[in-house]
Amino acid sequence: MRTILTGLFVLVAASILTAADTATPRGDALLKDYLQNQTAALSTHSAALYPDLPAWQAARPELERQVREMLGLDPWPEKTPLHATITGSVDCDGFTVENLHFQSQPGLYVTANLYRPKNLSGKAPAVLYLCGHGLEKDKATGVSYGNKTHYQHHGAWFAKHGYVCLILDTLQLGEIEGHHRITFDEAKWWSVSRGYTPTGVEAWNAVRAIDYLLTRPEIDPERIGVTGRSGGGGYTWWITAIDQRIKTAVPVAGITDLHNHILDHTIDGHCDCMFMLNTYQWDYWQVAALAAPRPVLLANTDKDNIFPLDGVVRLHSEVRHLYHLLGVPRHWGLNITEGPHKDTQELQLHAFVWMERFLKNSEAPIESLAMPRIPREQLRVFQHLPTDQRNTTVEESFVPAAPAPTLPETPAHWASQRDAWLNALRTICFRAWPAKAPDSAPELVSTRTLEGIQLTHYSLQSQPGVSLDLYLLHSPTLKEPELITLNVLDQKGWKDFAAMALTGDPLPPSARADLASQRSMLLARPWVMAYLAPRGIGPTSWSHGLKKDTQSERRLIMLGQTTDSMRVWDVRRTVQSVRSIARYKTTALWLQAEGAMAGVTLYASLFEPDITRLDLWQLPHSHTTGPTFLNVLRVLDLPAAVALAAERSRVRIYDADATAWTYPSKVAAQLGWPTDRIDIRTPPPAP
Repeated sequence: MRTILTGLFVLVAASILTAADTATPRGDALLKDYLQNQTAALSTHSAALYPDLPAWQAARPELERQVREMLGLDPWPEKTPLHATITGSVDCDGFTVENLHFQSQPGLYVTANLYRPKNLSGKAPAVLYLCGHGLEKDKATGVSYGNKTHYQHHGAWFAKHGYVCLILDTLQLGEIEGHHRITFDEAKWWSVSRGYTPTGVEAWNAVRAIDYLLTRPEIDPERIGVTGRSGGGGYTWWITAIDQRIKTAVPVAGITDLHNHILDHTIDGHCDCMFMLNTYQWDYWQVAALAAPRPVLLANTDKDNIFPLDGVVRLHSEVRHLYHLLGVPRHWGLNITEGPHKDTQELQLHAFVWMERFLKNSEAPIESLAMPRIPREQLRVFQHLPTDQRNTTVEESFVPAAPAPTLPETPAHWASQRDAWLNALRTICFRAWPAKAPDSAPELVSTRTLEGIQLTHYSLQSQPGVSLDLYLLHSPTLKEPELITLNVLDQKGWKDFAAMALTGDPLPPSARADLASQRSMLLARPWVMAYLAPRGIGPTSWSHGLKKDTQSERRLIMLGQTTDSMRVWDVRRTVQSVRSIARYKTTALWLQAEGAMAGVTLYASLFEPDITRLDLWQLPHSHTTGPTFLNVLRVLDLPAAVALAAERSRVRIYDADATAWTYPSKVAAQLGWPTDRIDIRTPPPAP
């Protein structure tokens, strides 16, 4: 069937395929409007979720679980031994700094400095200080001292005023330099399929930091606060949301709403460590709301370009309503000072006031400022980095992948596994699909005859604002079609399609031979060939380039979806649209695609009935190479998806490596499915 694709490309008239020349404006407009509509709908929906206190109280336990899941922390990781080690200390005026490390998981090292007052009497309040991206690296030697040294003045102030303060390094820019920019710079989109975000590591490290603080005899466990700015402000929100041991918090320049991030492009200035994988499609005020009813001061400057004032104020207003419902409006504060995205003394001052008020019950005036005074070399934890560290590769293991599936012992066992997989896919991978498909049938755009073959062009609505083109090719005398093959095209396929169609006369010899062969086939057989370019491809292609593609995809992830997951929906809608045309309601339907689009097509078949056969060329062996769906590797991988499809449809895979598909083949044999359900074939050589 793949050769049919090639031959029939030449049949489509240039007048119909001029969309290839104007695809970017149409696609850019589609993407812009789509992001606006999706953001507005999500924000409106979230704002209406909790109209009263009983609604919030009923929802809260599940919200706490959801946020842990979106951080990769549900179920909770095992709390393994910390192996906390003090490697040195610095004697200062009125306080001592201990250089230490602990392991939040085996091999996942957290380097830190503990600032503690001298001559403590009784238990002291503690502050966990979470760092933003403060570069402290020796350019000559390449030694990273960690961003904890950049924020040392906060720890010093707290220690001088009777607090124990623990300042943590982050995964990136710590002494052991891991990675925060895994999609931003490194294009590790498989991490999204894995359900991983660096935010989850930072949140977990903070949880374990509290565990460590509680091992210290000088700490009062009922008086633990957390603060930090920029990235540290973001992590302050996450740890406060997931750990009730935090009694008060001052997140500084660490949060704004979806409108800012998506529509005002502030996401472009943030690395991945600022964001959860938004599986449950939250706006960010819901994260902040999980701090309630504990005292929280939301702090920001008025000219912060990555946490703009308007979004901060909108978020503050949403959460303020909840604090009023809870009867503790005094516990929710807003501090806006003049300045850019910077660790200003004005912001520091108000954080100190807040901690004094809620951890020491003191309203005494602040008489001194925070000043860095310790040479960074003295705050170094490791002289030699540990060889068993996982920090630099933690994205590969932090979120557990689904275990390798076992062969079903009985049909009942298989049915249970199948239903669990499909439910999980719908719940945490494809949750952003519309609740219902549009009611509109495909609209006939044009019908014409080209060299004896009828070409029909339809426009279909995949979802509001997403209009796609569907082309059908068949004999003009076709009465009762026996087969429709829907070809789902990737960008290369569409370019080949357009290039061959626009070649004109004289055709290249190979195209002329294909045309003669395929024209004979379509005139001799009651078959229909259909062609779809899903969103972002062909006529709806948006502007490309590494930076644009990266940021477009990150915006979609922030909305709880990926381009590929919505392309699955596009294929589903196309199948539904074909079925809504009277003459094709019961016609046998095949789906055909190549590469990552073969994966998209495979998943579409799982949710649409009556797919007779799948022809999948060069289907990836794993989601580690595509397609990208949120959390899918926490559920299953592509071999298991093939098994799901083969229960209902014939699956033909063109792949030189048949061993990649051993699992579905064994499932079919184990359950006695027809022998032609899974057919692995070596692809023919390229022409």
